[in-house]
Amino acid sequence: MAGTPRFDVPEVDNFTRPYWDAAAEGKLLIRRCRARGCGKAHHYPREFCPRCWSADVVWEQASGRATLYTWSVVHVNDLAPFDARVPYTAAVVDLDEGPRMMTEVIDCPGAELRIGMPLRADYRSDPEGDLPPVPVFRPSVGAG
Repeated sequence: MAGTPRFDVPEVDNFTRPYWDAAAEGKLLIRRCRARGCGKAHHYPREFCPRCWSADVVWEQASGRATLYTWSVVHVNDLAPFDARVPYTAAVVDLDEGPRMMTEVIDCPGAELRIGMPLRADYRSDPEGDLPPVPVFRPSVGAG
């Protein structure tokens, strides 16, 4: 429905545009601090390092590999468009580069999820085509 607020994706602005442009190409970007003595990666994208507060932060392509840190299978959510997706798995993953990321795990029943299981990034496309793809994660091939 045109004009209906979207609650499932953040707004795209000038700062986050590189992130969303990369997602449209199937690439996951993170931010990395270049300050001397820090060098830490972080996600969600911020214009400064959340550890040392340096503004010397750059975009970096992540590998797309992660491990499952925690999850919750959501069975009830009255907000559109989430209501049409239940049940879904809200999750926090540890990216190989270090940051933790809130996301969703797809294509894996809740009973098969395990802390530490290897995952890989994938993307959910907007059915209306108005928004860039959103990163989600699925079990890695050969994971068990």
